[in-house]
Amino acid sequence: MKPPILQRSIPDDVVLNILGRLPVKSVIRFRCVSKSWDSSTTTPYFISTHLNHNNNNEGSHDNGYVIHMPSNPSFWWSPNNRPVCTVAFDCTFDRISEVKIPFDFYSKPAQLVGSCNGLLCLADFGSVNVIYLWNPSIRKFKKLPRTCLGKLENVTLGFAYHSENNDYKVVRISSTPSSTKEIEVYTLSSDSWRRVGVELTTDVTFGYGKFILPVPLVCGALHWLARIREDGRSELIMAFDVNGEKFSELALPDCLIKANNCERFLASFKGKLAFITFGYNEQHGFPSQYSVWVMKEYGVVDSWNKLCVVSFQRIAYFFGFTEYGSLLVFYCNELVEGPELEFVLVDTETLHEKEDPDIQHPSYVATFMESLILLDGANVASY
Repeated sequence: MKPPILQRSIPDDVVLNILGRLPVKSVIRFRCVSKSWDSSTTTPYFISTHLNHNNNNEGSHDNGYVIHMPSNPSFWWSPNNRPVCTVAFDCTFDRISEVKIPFDFYSKPAQLVGSCNGLLCLADFGSVNVIYLWNPSIRKFKKLPRTCLGKLENVTLGFAYHSENNDYKVVRISSTPSSTKEIEVYTLSSDSWRRVGVELTTDVTFGYGKFILPVPLVCGALHWLARIREDGRSELIMAFDVNGEKFSELALPDCLIKANNCERFLASFKGKLAFITFGYNEQHGFPSQYSVWVMKEYGVVDSWNKLCVVSFQRIAYFFGFTEYGSLLVFYCNELVEGPELEFVLVDTETLHEKEDPDIQHPSYVATFMESLILLDGANVASY
């Protein structure tokens, strides 16, 4: 006797609810079950629902992930070689997987501009006119259209998620030596750039110094360190509101407004704006020192709080700071056969140092998660 044929009895909304809680690779695999499942899992609503489930599940300290890519092209570049990105745990930097970038850069330097909800923004730092959005989890990417500004000079880039419209934006600022600034915004939903007219109340120089960290996205705004051109030393933070597309000014801690010989960086720390300084410590036995400040209440200058001071017994070169507060530095040991780099990972809350984390080169570091972003996109390439 043949067994009875089971009729499908699970409602479609229940099926989608189950699929929305599965890992990305499982969702991609289940798209092949039927045309209905394929079309349902590529809608903006399902992609957003899946993203929200992932965000809720990755809220703890132990579940954070980062992705990093060598920042020095000498470590990876050759005519037939592409850089490799490494996915790792935020707290330990233990390696999870490696993914090779699927597109070419025409000049050696490549910059990891930022990461939002598993979508990476990378730029050809030589021309700053070649920008890609890439989701390695679903093996899709797209090359952005060319600029609408014409000639680009002294460019700085920022990448942001626009939560109110469930969209993604790339902000490009081009500054001439005469202080003229042109700003354009790329929007993923329209797949186009448009010029943005912005009036600045203060004449500033944007994004001076080293582009080590992604421009931090905090409270719906991208943040750049800027120097007031009038005296060339006073500094402030320029915040670009992603929704209103307007700039506002934020003050640094009172004791750090004037620039000195220390290096300074902005970062995001557990959803709050962080300010990192490096200087030489006069204390015997600790030649280099990093200080991490956190703005506890966004926009309130009096809420800047010094989170920690990390001192090193040797000159330590900073190259990364993660959302959960991991400080990445390296020592440079001069040997006969050449310099040897020694890497250290510091937990800025416990000040615990982990020597020899699973990283071999100075790198761009950004937060990472799996997502389905770009699955429903137009003009998207697969590999």
